[in-house]
Parts: sequence; structure tokens; C-alpha cells
Amino acid sequence: MGAQVNAFNTPGVVEHCHFLKEIEDAQKFRRRVIDCFERAVLPDLSEDERRTNLHFVVVGGGPTGVEFAAELHDFINEDLVKLYPMVKDLVKITVIQSGDHILNTFDERISSFAEKKFGRDGIEVETGCRVTSVSNKAVTVKMKSNGEICSVPYGMVVWSTGIVTRPVLRDFMDQIGQNKRRVLTTNEWLRVEGCDGVYALGDCATIPQRRVMEDISTIFKAADKDNSGTLTVKEFQDVIDDILVRYPQVELYLKNKHLNDVKDLLKDPQGNERKEVDIEGFKSALSQVDSQMKNLPATAQVAAQQGAYLSSCFNRRQQCQEHPEGPSRFRDSGRHHFRPFCLQAFWAICTSGRRASSCRAPRPLGISWPQHPVALVFYICKQASELAHEILSGV
Repeated sequence: MGAQVNAFNTPGVVEHCHFLKEIEDAQKFRRRVIDCFERAVLPDLSEDERRTNLHFVVVGGGPTGVEFAAELHDFINEDLVKLYPMVKDLVKITVIQSGDHILNTFDERISSFAEKKFGRDGIEVETGCRVTSVSNKAVTVKMKSNGEICSVPYGMVVWSTGIVTRPVLRDFMDQIGQNKRRVLTTNEWLRVEGCDGVYALGDCATIPQRRVMEDISTIFKAADKDNSGTLTVKEFQDVIDDILVRYPQVELYLKNKHLNDVKDLLKDPQGNERKEVDIEGFKSALSQVDSQMKNLPATAQVAAQQGAYLSSCFNRRQQCQEHPEGPSRFRDSGRHHFRPFCLQAFWAICTSGRRASSCRAPRPLGISWPQHPVALVFYICKQASELAHEILSGV
């Protein structure tokens, strides 16, 4: 059932804004865009009234809001202006963002590119603005810099500022003791915590990755086969595969620090190799790996992979019970039946127009999410932003 749009209790949002969540939203949106153009060409309107009807406001400068503004711009300039050429110079698109930049979860180079691209396309970006209310005629905005309040008249306003848990899921969370959490929590195998036999995926749930430092003593004890109180490089290498599967942030840490081998973790602060380390040295070696942890994004791309993962686990349940394929149980004997969910490498794309896209390069991912994007890519993108394209095409 997923999550629902988060209006942040802003007055007028539910009554007057359009959303980008359900199929019904797409149908309403397409009708509204056409209505705005139809009203704008009525003969008895003043120019100011025409401009107001053709002012499209997008609240939210995240990937969804940016992609939608770009697709709307392309739809208007490549399709609608052919039907309504007399008002093509009166169309205006404005993106309102509370942060200092749009796409602020991406690298600043990507954010800067998107802002410059919007500037060239004539899409106005208002940053540092917080929407305080929405009426049937205007959006009321408060400037963060000076507290100034202004009114922005519009023909249509789209609200794309995030999601929140649905009431039915909130009731379920109360029943299973997760009432203090923001969203439904699962383990790395997508099983709902505190509720055996129930699984959750997509944007209604989150996976809090287990920290290495929470289990550091248990890992050390499991690796120290001879109970000598020290860990040799060979003993560490014997368990590292299980560590990388169970704690994927370790692999991300190795890559971000440009370490060629896992045994480089055991080097002393001066970079000299050590034949063995005690528990304190082991803690010091892994003390920074948890800095690579970050929640998965609430996107359809992630949900699709989670669905395929669960399906595979269910189909192979008996097989994996007899021949476990998961990592070792550091706190218990034996192995986990399945490997934990691992997000496969993919391109995180945010189109800023049909001829330009901002993206984050792929890398192997576990539960952690990479903090250092790599590249900007400019290319003809026919399949990016499928949701926005389908909405505008009426599919």
C-alpha cells in the first residue's frame, strides 16, 4: 500500500494542490494542464489573468519535483504551444525549494548543473522559501533569509515534498511496538521487526543497517579461532566475506578510502602492516566504517528489487533451509538461510529535460547508500522520468 504524500499540515495543500503519487493524480493533473491553457485563451481575459492561468508552480526541489518541472517544460514547449501558439510567451514554471539548492541530496555539481539548465530553459527556481499556506488562487511563501512573506498567484500547483506513513500502517506499528518510529522497520531480510511472518518493502518501510561497532566484540570472538586474544591477518581474512555480506558499509568504506585489500584495515596508524591485533586494535581498525551507512531511497527502483528478492527467497525457502547461503551468525551458531537484501548497482537518474540528465554513477551497494556521487552525464534520455512522461502523455 506504500506511503502517502506528506503535506506537513500546511493549510490548503490537500484542497488545492496536485500530487504525483496515484494513477488518479495523473489523470487529474493532465486535465488541469489542458484546462489552464483553455482558460488562458478565452477572449475576455486580461494579460495578467492569462499569465496567472499559465503559471505552473512546483513545490519541492527533490528528484521528483525537478524531473516533473523539466517534463512539464518539454511537454508545453514541444506539444501544447502548437495548439495554443497565441499564449506561448505567457507560460511560466516556478520551482519552490525550502533548501538552498534543488537536488540537495545529490552532489553539488549535479545541483549546480540542474539549476543552470533550468535557467537556460526559463524555469524559475526559488530557493530558501517555505510554503506557509495555499489558497485557491495563490501560494503564500515565507523567505527564510529575511522573513518576508509574499503571495504567488498560480494556475496550477504541484506538491512534491516527500512522503509519510499511511494511517493504517501507523495503527499496525502501534500494535507491534513500533509506534515511536517514523516508518515501518524491517531487518535486512525485509522481515518486519517484532512480527514474524510479515514482510514489508518499498516506501512504507525502512531497513536500519546494523552497525559493525555494535557487534565488534562478537565478530572478534568468532574470528579468534584459537582463543588467543589476538586476531591474525589469516583469521581476519577467514571471516571477511561474511562481514562484507552482513555489513555492506565495510565495502563502501574500503572503496571510499581507496584501500586495495581488506587486510589494509589492520595496518597501524602509520600505515605499517601488523601480523596480529588485539580487541582494541580491531575496534580502532573498524571504528570509521559505520560512517558509510545511509538509508535506501524511497523509489520504485528499490521496491522492484526488493520484490524480486523476496520472491526468490520464498521460492527457494526449503532449499536454503537445507543448504544455507547466507553469512555466518556471529551471535549464534550456523549460517543465515538467505543472504540479506542487497541493492544492485544502478544509475540514479534525475532528468532535467529530454536532452539532459543528472545522474549518480553505479557501484556495488548493500543496505548503505553511497555518499559520494561520481559523474554528470548528458545524453538523450527517452526512458527517464517515466512517471512524469506518462502523466503528461495521458497513459
